[in-house]
Amino acid sequence: MKEDYWNVEDEQVVEKTGKKKAEWIKILTAFKAEDKKSNDVVAHLQSEYNVPRYWARTLTTMYIKGKE
Repeated sequence: MKEDYWNVEDEQVVEKTGKKKAEWIKILTAFKAEDKKSNDVVAHLQSEYNVPRYWARTLTTMYIKGKE
């Protein structure tokens, strides 16, 4: 796995998830992802939005790292 794997371009995110990074940030903010365990956030993205596990982890990490 490459270092800083969560630093992805919008085009990649749209291609793999169907939504832009800004849309995912809104979704994760509404879900209050910053208050939850990362595994719970990943599971939520997988079950509610059918996001592949790798991309659910990437989006979760991107969101958390952006909050730091």
